[in-house]
Amino acid sequence: MELQLAPPLGSLRPFASIHHRPKASTSATAAPSTSSSSETLKPRPRLPRQSPATAVHRPRPSPARLPSLCTAIERHAAAGRHAEALDAFRLARAASPFAPLPPATYHALLAAAAALREPGAVAAVAWHMESSGAEADAYTHNRVLGAYLSCGMLGEARRVFEGMPERNGVTWGIMMGGLVDRGRPRAALALFREMWEEEEGSGGREARPRVVVVAIRTATASGSLRAGRQLHCCVVKMGPCEDDESGRYLSCALLDMYSKCGRVDEARRVFEGMEPRQRTIVAWNSMLAGYVLHGHIEDALDLYNEMRRSGVDTDQFTFSTMLGVFSRLGLLEHAKQAHAGLIQKGLPLDIVGNTVLVDLYCKWGRMEDARNVFERMPKRNLISWNALIAGYGYHGMGDKAIEMFERLVAEGVVPNHVTFLAVLNACRFSGLVDKGKRIFQLMTRNPKTKPRAMHYACVIELFGREGLLDEAYSMIRRAPFTPTANMWGALLTASRVHKNMHLAKLAAEQLLAMEPEKINNYAVLLNLYISSGRQDDACKVVETLKRKGLCISNACSWVTVKKKDHRFFFKDSLHPQCAEIYRKLDTLMMEVKEAGYFAEENELLPDIHPDEQNIPRAYHSERLAVAFGLISTSPCTPLRITQSHRLCRDCHKIIKFLTKVTKREIVVRDGSRFHHFKLGTCSCGDYW
Repeated sequence: MELQLAPPLGSLRPFASIHHRPKASTSATAAPSTSSSSETLKPRPRLPRQSPATAVHRPRPSPARLPSLCTAIERHAAAGRHAEALDAFRLARAASPFAPLPPATYHALLAAAAALREPGAVAAVAWHMESSGAEADAYTHNRVLGAYLSCGMLGEARRVFEGMPERNGVTWGIMMGGLVDRGRPRAALALFREMWEEEEGSGGREARPRVVVVAIRTATASGSLRAGRQLHCCVVKMGPCEDDESGRYLSCALLDMYSKCGRVDEARRVFEGMEPRQRTIVAWNSMLAGYVLHGHIEDALDLYNEMRRSGVDTDQFTFSTMLGVFSRLGLLEHAKQAHAGLIQKGLPLDIVGNTVLVDLYCKWGRMEDARNVFERMPKRNLISWNALIAGYGYHGMGDKAIEMFERLVAEGVVPNHVTFLAVLNACRFSGLVDKGKRIFQLMTRNPKTKPRAMHYACVIELFGREGLLDEAYSMIRRAPFTPTANMWGALLTASRVHKNMHLAKLAAEQLLAMEPEKINNYAVLLNLYISSGRQDDACKVVETLKRKGLCISNACSWVTVKKKDHRFFFKDSLHPQCAEIYRKLDTLMMEVKEAGYFAEENELLPDIHPDEQNIPRAYHSERLAVAFGLISTSPCTPLRITQSHRLCRDCHKIIKFLTKVTKREIVVRDGSRFHHFKLGTCSCGDYW
């Protein structure tokens, strides 16, 4: 095949002087080819030209239409039809290219261009203002400056800023805020120093508080506590503001800055220094968010109660912030009351607040409430689905978790690693081996969701729960990465339950090598040795604990009755109703023995020291909490107990019998999972 080369550029005639492209010459220089056939390069086809008779000529708008076009521009921009406003501007330019438009029209055009983030449109409006000779005051210059910054045109914005004949406090604030929004907080702080030096001792004081607010926001964005404190000094030098609104803005900005910079104590001092009329909902929410952000949960609860006593109306942000507090402290009734208050006020929760509420109800076993909130959400994201699926899984409702997973897929939502972890956990807690295998294989077939160590740990425990220890161990050996502590821990749990000492010792040795300071590993190993009668090995573990300075901490159980937490420890005697609690517990022990209960032997109890094993076991913290709950609530009220350690086998057995003889539903959240006890059975299937 011979390739025809194009003629030199100099031999081409101008496009304006020809109507048809000439055919390619066959006498051009040829290049040799391995093919015997030849083919000439064809020119690119051109679209047919329209004849003057068929060409569509759009009439230029008459200059007389200019006022109506300006009105249309302002009307479109006010209604949020920004593209239509810019289209009308093009018609106005065509009608009278150099006629100045009214200031209100320019303001509407700048707002429309900034809303659409179109740099070209902003530049076109600014050029028209300049070329038409339109007079621009300080307000118009500020609008141009803000439009440039909204579109990220920092260079053009700086040129406008430097060229302004007059700069007021709003100008400085717009420029600094634009720099902050574009990730340039240090440049914004430098600009504030320039402004402060320029206006030191001048009369432009009335606009300065709002500029200082922007500067404080800049220090917050950069995380500079030093700059924030310097700005606080500037506020003190300025003295009291002339209006309450400016003072309120300054105080809230300082409060937010100190909170986000980690100085909650200084934020509280700013809050306490505010006059009562300045403590708006924004100030209360900022202080609450600061406490929650830095883990001051009880301080946040105290402030929330003070807020309600002061008569301040809470909003969605307050509720979303406090949900985390209610969840960590187990204050389910507080959460329900706050949620009911929002509904009464007609304030809808956003997707984040609804998802947190679903998660809270799931954590405390209120799955019907969680499902109701989920179904009523106007919009859901993947996190919302994950929260509900995980909740069903942790409460032993594996079938419902898989049902929600299949519904998620059917609705076109793409699951991620967290989704698969939640549904695998559901299979693990409910013993759904076949379904767990199918979901794990579904993960492996998708390159974007290759199983991770946490997914392997779930499947290992799933196999172990059903006694498939060989398959569980083979999962560890076939893993495409180094086995993690969670994987060995799952195998250790399975080996403990099924009393396979060989695998248990192997898993325990691996765990102790990876986590030599974790007390739970030693406790499980002690349980294994004691239950199998290997007292010598158990003594060695105890000696190792003493040598390392580790000890098994006391367990704590608590129950919430009438919005108050009641905490109990082993053989607790500090509660005001101590005598009544112990009498009730003794009566309950007699009833469960008559129902067929007998004590579990050879187990290290997690809430007492090994040297105290000979003390009667009837007074464990969870049993005291259950007894107090039974005497303090109505006969039909479910009990919700929280335990800091893993339930021992004997207490687990006792609570099953208690639900049988008292006809009460008891939910225990221990260190490993939720246990739903009802009529002598537990949702964990005696595997935890």
